[in-house]
Amino acid sequence: MGYWCGLAAATSTIAFTVVQILQVARLLRFPADEILIYSTSLGIVVPFMLEMLAVHHLTAADKKFWTHASLLFTMIYAVFVTANYLVQLATVIPAKLSGSSDALRILEQTPHSLFWDFDALGYIAMGLACIFAAPAIKPIGFERWVRRSLIAHALVTPLICIVYFSPRYSTQLLLLGSSWAITAPLFMLMLALMLRRMPGANTTLP
Repeated sequence: MGYWCGLAAATSTIAFTVVQILQVARLLRFPADEILIYSTSLGIVVPFMLEMLAVHHLTAADKKFWTHASLLFTMIYAVFVTANYLVQLATVIPAKLSGSSDALRILEQTPHSLFWDFDALGYIAMGLACIFAAPAIKPIGFERWVRRSLIAHALVTPLICIVYFSPRYSTQLLLLGSSWAITAPLFMLMLALMLRRMPGANTTLP
């Protein structure tokens, strides 16, 4: 389960990145760009939660504090981003299409808005989930590379903070956090491969 969920999370992350690139290149326009961005982002949430849950359950008892802490931050990520994406998809975009968005402008995800901060907090929590998961992964063999992928993503988190909280947002500033598009699907995929390699992963249940 953790393996397949990890693949699904990584795939959704890559899909989001492709849509984001198409939007920046002005090859996608409203409403398709926003619908695809929020839909692919929402597609990351449940698979990622279940992947991290699998990591926690398959971790040795003396390391479970770290994966438990990681799981807590994963849940914080899930709550903030799910609230944001559902509001955008179910409320804001339909209001824009019907021409009645003025009354709901406070709900739009625009730079330094309420739901912009929700999105920021979600991805900061994802970075913290990686920080806490890393000590639970052995620094030997294949797991060493998994651990490094988690640390690499955690190191991108300060850049995400700059992108979201810089006083003046711009497309050029967005490029500062572009490494997220590499480290996020990478650590999800590496965790998935690690889960598949664990003893008993291919055992058939009765």
